Amino acid sequence: MKTRVLAGLVAGSVAVIGLAVPMSASAATGAKLSVLHAVPDTPVDVYVNGALTLDNFMPGDLAGPLDLAAGTYSVAITAADAADASKPVIGPIDLPLADGGNYTAVAHLKEDGTPTATLYSNDMQTTAAGEGRLTVRHTAAAPAVDVLAGGTAVISGLTNPGEKVLNLPAGTISAAVAAAGTTTPVIGPTDVTVAEGTNTIVYAWGSLSANNLKLAVQTIDGLHGNPSGIPSGTAGLAADNDDTGSLIAGGTAVALLLAAGFVVLMRRRSRANA
Repeated sequence: MKTRVLAGLVAGSVAVIGLAVPMSASAATGAKLSVLHAVPDTPVDVYVNGALTLDNFMPGDLAGPLDLAAGTYSVAITAADAADASKPVIGPIDLPLADGGNYTAVAHLKEDGTPTATLYSNDMQTTAAGEGRLTVRHTAAAPAVDVLAGGTAVISGLTNPGEKVLNLPAGTISAAVAAAGTTTPVIGPTDVTVAEGTNTIVYAWGSLSANNLKLAVQTIDGLHGNPSGIPSGTAGLAADNDDTGSLIAGGTAVALLLAAGFVVLMRRRSRANA
């Protein structure tokens, strides 16, 4: 419910402000954007092209996917009580969204704990029959790690803000996280579910030194090549939800790899000129 409310708020803000994107509505398919706020203990306001778009946006909130016209958007993130965008905590940052792209915008902590923002392009390629996709993103204030499967590193030396994409047979794998170059698990092993035709994107956000790492999971389904299917994102947070225990279990093995945060953009409905 919270995700839909946030998406609606963004869409309404865009309609009011009316950003101009120099594209023909008939030629554009637009872009999809999900946004995640993963800077711990920091409610924020979000300004897009100088206008207040989200007020008092809370850590851990994930919105989208939002349908946006392709173009470049300038985003500034401020303290929640800021009067305007003149003193941003992050930005202003220009985010280019390509026509037909699928993105997740994340404001997060660097490895050294300072705030930053990263725009990720989500892999929307069709998966092979019987396969799913696992995307691991490391944007936490934490050092490099390896992801182990059966005691062997399948992802090595992943550093902030890197990501790794794996196409795997659908099913359940046993995974663990270890410091880079070692095989002693820091967390896990635990079971990770890979669903057919779905890109499961696992984020862990927060700070290792502050002991506030949390986990979020985003899924994008419809990638199994069914001509009648339309790829679409469904965003879900694995942390602090009683009905998402399976997602928490599936993502715990990669919790130290990732951190997510957010950069919020506004949605604008493209209309053909009369």
